[in-house]
Amino acid sequence: MTKGCTHIAGIQDVTPSARGCEECLKSGSRWLHLRICRTCGHVGCCDDSPNRHATAHFHATGHPVIEGYDPPEGWGWCYVDEVLFDLSKRETPHDGPIPRYY
Repeated sequence: MTKGCTHIAGIQDVTPSARGCEECLKSGSRWLHLRICRTCGHVGCCDDSPNRHATAHFHATGHPVIEGYDPPEGWGWCYVDEVLFDLSKRETPHDGPIPRYY
């Protein structure tokens, strides 16, 4: 599952930046699923959401690895190497209830 990814070693334990997609909460937009950046803790919406804020965060910052955050999915994704990998033993805990906007 981790073929050729050089970024897995840089995964950080992070604190979520918000209890939902940070940008969608500010703008009143909706999301489907959440992703958390494993470099800085930015919480953004997935690519099936209208605004795709997690991917936008990657393009703006270059932070390579996200985790399927809500619902907790136990996987990580490296945007750079396009590799999916297991994070089930290193999932980022929620710090409170996540609002539903789908």
